[in-house]
Amino acid sequence: MAKAGATAEAGSAGAKGALHRYRSTTCGGLRASDIGGTARLSGWVHRVRDHGGVLFIDLRDHYGITQVVADPDSAAFKTAETVRSEWVIRVDGKVRQRPEGTTNADLATGEIEVYATEIEVLSAAKELPVPVFGEPDYPEDLRLTYRFLDLRRETLHGIIMKRLAITRYIREAMHDAGFNEFPTPILTASSPEGARDFLVPSRIHAGKFYALPQAPQQYKQLLMVSGFDRYFQIAPCFRDEDGRADRSPGEFYQLDLEMSFVTQDDVFAALEPVLNGVFQEFGEGKQVTPAPFPRIAYDDAMLKYGSDKPDLRNPLLIVDVTEAFRGSGFGLFAKSIESGAVVRAIKAPGAGPKPRSFFDKLNEWARSEGAGGLGYVQFEADGAKGPIAKNLDAARLEQIKSATGANAGDAVFFVCAKPAEAATFAGKTRTRLGQELDLIEKGAFKLCWIVDFPMFEFNPDTKKIEFSHNPFSMPQGGLEALTTKDPLTIKAFQYDIVCNGVELSSGAIRNHLPDVMVKAFEICGYTRQDVEERFAGLFNAFQFGAPPHGGSAPGIDRIVMLLADEPNIREVVAFPMNQQAQDLLMGAPAEVAPERLKELHIRLHLPPPKKPAGEG
Repeated sequence: MAKAGATAEAGSAGAKGALHRYRSTTCGGLRASDIGGTARLSGWVHRVRDHGGVLFIDLRDHYGITQVVADPDSAAFKTAETVRSEWVIRVDGKVRQRPEGTTNADLATGEIEVYATEIEVLSAAKELPVPVFGEPDYPEDLRLTYRFLDLRRETLHGIIMKRLAITRYIREAMHDAGFNEFPTPILTASSPEGARDFLVPSRIHAGKFYALPQAPQQYKQLLMVSGFDRYFQIAPCFRDEDGRADRSPGEFYQLDLEMSFVTQDDVFAALEPVLNGVFQEFGEGKQVTPAPFPRIAYDDAMLKYGSDKPDLRNPLLIVDVTEAFRGSGFGLFAKSIESGAVVRAIKAPGAGPKPRSFFDKLNEWARSEGAGGLGYVQFEADGAKGPIAKNLDAARLEQIKSATGANAGDAVFFVCAKPAEAATFAGKTRTRLGQELDLIEKGAFKLCWIVDFPMFEFNPDTKKIEFSHNPFSMPQGGLEALTTKDPLTIKAFQYDIVCNGVELSSGAIRNHLPDVMVKAFEICGYTRQDVEERFAGLFNAFQFGAPPHGGSAPGIDRIVMLLADEPNIREVVAFPMNQQAQDLLMGAPAEVAPERLKELHIRLHLPPPKKPAGEG
């Protein structure tokens, strides 16, 4: 169990000197200095071992484990024979030194044991649906159904305690940096944050709904307009979206912060020490990017890394080699370029001499990703080889070699597609090659800022221009840019912070000018009336003097995932939903009684039940 606080005393109740009803110390509190004394412990039976008639009980609580011994001469032996795993018991006994050769260096209490003189069963346990002892791999839904048992396991218990320590560190660091912690409302109005809201029907106002906040965005901006200057909150956020390995389907927590009279540089300078500090403090000696963190423009990130969440532990870079193939003898690429495609290349150091099976395996992977394959050239001392090389003249091959920095013994892989598709698949290829060639730096947290995001993007499904990031951001160039430029060319003062390929947060310098706000939303199809009605609080506040302000919101869950080295977000949350947005422990979501629906003015219109497989 968690070692922190292992020596903490349980405290005493009643008169001074009276023995506490349940414990005189914790299961992690006894040391060699206690030998010869007596102790009272309470906890869970971790496991029972029978060594030739002598019973050894590992007794566990939040603080640690103590070995309890009962032999046939002990008055507690009869009760000790009845206890089973996860029973809760109280033990009174004598603290003694473990016999020579039986000490356990892995336990803080490993030098001692407690010889039981009395055992009281406080609570018996049924047969366990999931074991607590050890770290067995059980189905996730079963673990979530019995999460209270799952949380007793050492690894998960330790992760949750680490999460609390990380949160406490962040909170204290923000206070030390001059930020003030404000709570913001949970019942609020719907906002276009890019995901679905969770809606809450109003009993008093028939047909109207509150929304749970996707983020405290408008409220934290209103706090700046109110003159509080530096706000932060470990904020719960709610989004009705599908679950992923790195995203909970219902709620998550973020370090939400906002600052007045600041530029983008000021936000970075305030947040970098906090993030660097938390990774230093809990990173177990791993290398952490020092401040100031590298800044990478969005367009450069998409070109060089094929992602706006680049993993900088991977040294491979993507380069554009479209011109080397334009009008070339390699017809497949040359014809695609005429239709608007581009060619991206990734150097694979030392992969030139790899056997054919290495390249075939990557081709199979590319097809599994929906691509036609993965073209390549092998550069060797006696020239370039491979199907593509045969169709390129020496000058074009030299152009590719120069652009990618390839040398003899390297291979170069190619992706040919329309720009957006090429960037995405080249990014996946870069990651795959980094893994296959074991190039990903180990023992490091590499942080960077992605800056200069596009203000708008075109949605091919709706055929409309939409906000690409945060609708409340300040466009670079202000109102003039919004009125004179192609919207799809406008950049915003928006930024993300990324660590090891994981987006930790998004943020922006906010738009605090009413006319700019109206024009930005107008480009996305909203009228002035829409803005005045949907964002009444914020829009109205901007009429009465708003300071320039900006902020960010690093995700607590993702920070803990990285520091706990857990790829699944449900392993760092005490009571998570499953991927189908169900709380299997509490049975949510659940049906509601008809009278309650009537009280809320709601009539259900359910989809028809799905027919069993095989029925027409």
